[in-house]
Amino acid sequence: MTRGHKKHIMAKPLHIIKLDKICKRYFIGMPNEIEVLHDVDISVREGELVSIVGESGSGKSTLMNIIGALDRPTKGAYSFSGVDVAALSQNDLSQLRKERIGFVFQTFNLIGRISARANVEMPMTYARVSRRDRAERAERLLELVGMADRAKHKPNELSGGQKQRTAIARAMANDPDIILADEPTGALDSETGQLVMGIFKDLNRNHGKTVIIVTHSLALAEQTDRIITLKDGEVIGEREGSRA
Repeated sequence: MTRGHKKHIMAKPLHIIKLDKICKRYFIGMPNEIEVLHDVDISVREGELVSIVGESGSGKSTLMNIIGALDRPTKGAYSFSGVDVAALSQNDLSQLRKERIGFVFQTFNLIGRISARANVEMPMTYARVSRRDRAERAERLLELVGMADRAKHKPNELSGGQKQRTAIARAMANDPDIILADEPTGALDSETGQLVMGIFKDLNRNHGKTVIIVTHSLALAEQTDRIITLKDGEVIGEREGSRA
């Protein structure tokens, strides 16, 4: 998926994410076959800040992996900005993840032996951005998340909140269309979690990013535009958050 293709897709402003009757099964055809997602229908418009909530085992992480093109559904249709994800080659899927989706995880997933700035630069290295340009962009992104003064520090020299802010800056490295955050405040205290949530709100409102947050925290979810509730692999409810 080329950058030109990306520009063409972005001309379609309706739904950036559309899931239709998505099912996910494991151990297919075996006695212990299990269906984790059952006929899930979800649509996300460009520029939304959406939360997906549910208890452990509700299917949130499986759904996140499908939305992030890290896994394929067993059945159903998934379109990203009008493009059928099932029709994409492995190379196109890789490009989709690299150029259009930024991932943020509960466990940060930073590389321990390199600095915060080098961690932010890493996705740009894979995208073959020049050394000078990626260094400059990494500095700007770290400043955006309040980490400019910690750019040279390695992850083991950072607090949990600082690690997560670095991870958010890394997720923004290739200027993605959407940010997928899987329990981004789960390893943080409530005050630090609110700081991180404030960054997501800023990226959504002031930088035009569509943000999807998977969380078990209703307090966090209430701060989004829309709350989608999963239970036992099904969407059982959808309502506006307090930010709507």
